[in-house]
Amino acid sequence: MNKLEELNAAGQSVWLDFIRRDMLQNGSLKTLVAEGVRGLTSNPSIFQNAIATSDEYDAQIKSVVQSGGTAETAFEALAVQDIQGAADVLRGVYDESAGRDGFVSLEVSPTIAHDTDATINDARRLWGLVDRPNLMIKVPATAAGIPAIEELIASGLNINVTLMFSMEDYENVAQAYIRGLGRAENPAGIASVASFFVSRVDGKVDAALDAVGTEPALALRGKIAIANSKLAYARYQELFEGHCFADLAASGGRPQRVLWASTSTKNPAYPDTLYVDELVGPNTVNTIPPKTLEFFKDHGTVNPSAITTGVDEARDLVATLADVGVDLAAITADLQEAGVKSFADAFATLLTAIADKSTLLAEA
Repeated sequence: MNKLEELNAAGQSVWLDFIRRDMLQNGSLKTLVAEGVRGLTSNPSIFQNAIATSDEYDAQIKSVVQSGGTAETAFEALAVQDIQGAADVLRGVYDESAGRDGFVSLEVSPTIAHDTDATINDARRLWGLVDRPNLMIKVPATAAGIPAIEELIASGLNINVTLMFSMEDYENVAQAYIRGLGRAENPAGIASVASFFVSRVDGKVDAALDAVGTEPALALRGKIAIANSKLAYARYQELFEGHCFADLAASGGRPQRVLWASTSTKNPAYPDTLYVDELVGPNTVNTIPPKTLEFFKDHGTVNPSAITTGVDEARDLVATLADVGVDLAAITADLQEAGVKSFADAFATLLTAIADKSTLLAEA
């Protein structure tokens, strides 16, 4: 049994946090699926890197633009084709797991993260364009995104809620999912994950602890992101594994699994599989970028109860932040705002790159 199969046996699904056309064409995604990868996620930054830094998309860009398309319509055509291809590769996992896994995620435009109606409309439009049952539409957990999530779940769409950093984010998202599922004509078959970001929390919190500089503050470095995640999972258990969700479960409703996002280690002083090893647990997903996936396959560890171990200690660690003068709520709010901006900036950079490419291709 390889490491990915061990994770699957422990109840955690590995989704690849990456997409590029060559992996669909050369069979490398199929190979990863055969090894145990059970889904795939994308975001504007991933597409920006894939499209702007390779020539794999040039012919399609040229074709779309010659047909009168804009840089934005060209991007959408490229992204939809890749997402459809990945969804087709993962369709066997989706069917075999009865719709539990095998999903591919595509994000609504990052420029509308603070517009509820635009988010709902864009999600429905993308759902129709991709036309795959194993698609998940990514919606950010902003104040405007929360009612959109409820409405889209109620409409029967599969939703990956992204850019969650705090317990408040998690509570709002989980409750929106439960409300939406309760409104759905048929809750059976609707799938959703709540993407809780990890390593970015340590990055910001560690910087704040360094600024405080006291011994009690420095002792918390590298511990808060995992503690924060353990508390989110504990709340997941309260909401979805007890009587609160029993009626919806009896109607075929599925728990909204927690998905660990941003799980590459940013600080080289920390183990390169830290945010995989420490977050293993039942009914979870870890979306892992390629390099971290290779590290984990080589020397990661699988403790099936990692996420449920030390929850009281995690609560104490988070509480101690306030004692040393660090405001976690302010940090996580800033992280969400920065995440929205980062994706919007990547999207703008991508459109500029496509426009520049299309000019060069037209002159060639």
